[in-house]
Amino acid sequence: MAKKILRINMSALKATYEPIPEKWVRWGGRGLTSAIVFDEVDPTCHPLGPNNKLVIAPGWVSGSPAAPSSGRTSFGGKSPLTGGIKEANSGGLSSQKIAKLGLAAIILEGMPKDGKWYEIFINKDGVQFEDAADLVGKGMYEVDKLMWAKYSNKPAVIGIGPVGEMKLSNAGVSVNDPENEPGRYAGRGGLGAVMGARGVKVMVVDDTGGPGVELANKELFTEGRKKLTAAIQAHDLTKKDGGLWTFGTNVLMNIINEAGGLPTRGFSSGQFEGAAKISGEAVVENIEARGGVGTKHHACHPGCIMQCSSIYPHEDGTAFVSVIEYETSWSLGANCGIDDIEYIAQATWECNDIGLDTIEAGNAIAIAMEGGYLEFGDKAGALKTFDDIRQGTPMGRIMGQGTEATAKALGVFRVPTVKGQAMPAYEPRAIKGIGVTYATTPMGADHTSGYTIAPEIAGVGGKVDPLDNTDKAGLSLTFQAATAFIDSTGYCLFIAFPILDIAEGWAGMAESVAGVTGIEMTGDDVISIGKEILKMERLFNEAAGFTSADDRLPEFMRDEELPPHNVKWTMSNEDLDQVYAWVHEEA
Repeated sequence: MAKKILRINMSALKATYEPIPEKWVRWGGRGLTSAIVFDEVDPTCHPLGPNNKLVIAPGWVSGSPAAPSSGRTSFGGKSPLTGGIKEANSGGLSSQKIAKLGLAAIILEGMPKDGKWYEIFINKDGVQFEDAADLVGKGMYEVDKLMWAKYSNKPAVIGIGPVGEMKLSNAGVSVNDPENEPGRYAGRGGLGAVMGARGVKVMVVDDTGGPGVELANKELFTEGRKKLTAAIQAHDLTKKDGGLWTFGTNVLMNIINEAGGLPTRGFSSGQFEGAAKISGEAVVENIEARGGVGTKHHACHPGCIMQCSSIYPHEDGTAFVSVIEYETSWSLGANCGIDDIEYIAQATWECNDIGLDTIEAGNAIAIAMEGGYLEFGDKAGALKTFDDIRQGTPMGRIMGQGTEATAKALGVFRVPTVKGQAMPAYEPRAIKGIGVTYATTPMGADHTSGYTIAPEIAGVGGKVDPLDNTDKAGLSLTFQAATAFIDSTGYCLFIAFPILDIAEGWAGMAESVAGVTGIEMTGDDVISIGKEILKMERLFNEAAGFTSADDRLPEFMRDEELPPHNVKWTMSNEDLDQVYAWVHEEA
């Protein structure tokens, strides 16, 4: 059975199944969301208007048997936060279930004529539309529980919290995890507001009885899957008892702090004196001491063998929150001058419930501190912002719009954003390659778009000096292209660590994709295929009005030295422009 596109038109309240057009048949995940947005969304449209779309696509290998850590879902559209093309990526239950229903993508388009909110149920028999008035205003913890109580077979629940209902630009899309918690988010870029603008509060996906995923070449798929699995299980960062397995992504807190690249108190320093108190080691220490349901080896989706997630318990051992990621602990902690892990757990819970991207939320709070609305280190004030956002107060709505909106409201000029999106947990003045990625990716400041931290800090794929500008443009482009490919596979981005160091893993990744899809490719094709995706995204943004002036870091980073290395952002504009010069040279 050939995969199909499910098109859900909210204006007509109608769902249709369509064969995949030839121009899209070779794409999956991010490649497919970007191709559909490129072809069907006017780059100049208003992101919250009737002409934008939310595209949801599993990866090439998602839903295939025993592909390791392959449950990532791509969400795409025009971003209300950046004004450009956006792909946000999530774990959880959605990817494999959508794929097992024989769907390559779900296109959510139009806007309800009646202004109502809807609940959409998708299974092998089709699509049902139900009035969701009783769900409006509810947080995602409650919504997830209600959906599992209503529907059998433990379905995927894709939804938005009150922030998405208010169509604020920092609204993420929640996906439930195997325990039915809403800690998995396609958080960045405001795509939850795009879903809200379609009048959809929640989508429920049940794959029971679905056709599953056919393998074009089972032998090749099996061979590639085994190579990739072996690489993951052999690498120090991803193997059992390795760094990610033991401490989760927050293993990076002490490492980046020691490197002088941990943005602290609104990007005013590269080191935080309280880093150890909010690190992965601190989280694990509490999990082990408290016991109960707490666990440090947790899979964000079925079949994950890296298990870098965790369940953080209250002192009495009952469930508190999943998951305290590095980015979250940094943005809500070090970036705000706060070293209290219990506060970070509560703030994470709030973001999960109301539907905020934690990176953007923490940056907005830090801007509120920079602007004098709060003081750095004010835990009570920081937590109150979530109440304000939930209630839709004027200041809550401003902060729910993200970092730049908060800065404008408070008259702050030190704003760590690119293309309207806040920077993640790596200071670009101290780690130059990631700065090039922030500046040039079509996605806005986004570390996952080209994670040069691998060689610059972890020494993966060869060690590179993070303070040196040399060839960081080329390094970033290579990582951006490889990432675009990985985001299309359905594999977790963290497979990048083992495949960069273990050649068989890189080859196995490509072979497994070829085995599922029947598309001829080897590891040698990964970068060129990734660049095809980047080209679509770059051209969309250009058509939306972006220029090279948008590929720049904030001026305060050129003006201010960053302790402890006392470095500035010194990358030339010519080097930055070189990253995407090939788009028109190859046209």
